[in-house]
This record gives sequence, C-alpha cells and structure tokens, in this order.
Amino acid sequence: MNTYETLTEALADLQDRGYQEDFNLTEHCLYCKGHELEIHPEDFEVDEFYRFEGETDPGDSMVVYAISSNKGLKGTLVDAYGAYAESLTPSMVEKLHIKGH
Repeated sequence: MNTYETLTEALADLQDRGYQEDFNLTEHCLYCKGHELEIHPEDFEVDEFYRFEGETDPGDSMVVYAISSNKGLKGTLVDAYGAYAESLTPSMVEKLHIKGH
C-alpha cells in the first residue's frame, strides 16, 4: 500500500492508477452519478483505503477508498471517518470496515 501526505495526493495517484469514477455513499449502496448506477455491497470490493487526520480538528478526519466493482468500474469514495455509519445498512458498514457501529 502507498503512503500519502494529503487526501489530494492520494486521489490524484489513485486516478492515475485507473480509479476514475467518483462514488457517493448512500444508505444501502454506492452511487456512481456518471453512469447513474447503484453498486451494492456484493458488487464491489475495497482494494485500498487511506485515513487522513485533520491537522487542527479531529472532526476533519477523512478516509478515501479505492473501489473496484464487478460492473467494470473503478473509482474512489471519500468519507468522514464513519460519520454516516449509523445511517448505513449493516452490509455497507461491514464492506467499508467502519468501526464502532
């Protein structure tokens, strides 16, 4: 796994490595707006993930996921450290390895 100093650096490298899509998190799936496609937990794998701590505020902590789907898409998901874990289905929490749910 790579080491990145910033979220921006991680996203740029992942994009260079083929993670082109921008995934959004919903309660029960990932959504790819570019293809108007829902990707459910059984349809994707988390290839890598990187955590970034907020320099001045721990509430600014983020995680970026590099995701491959069996629908032929590769992309990234950026999320606050489990901030939305309470509103996710258990299968999404498990798939994204969100702790403390």
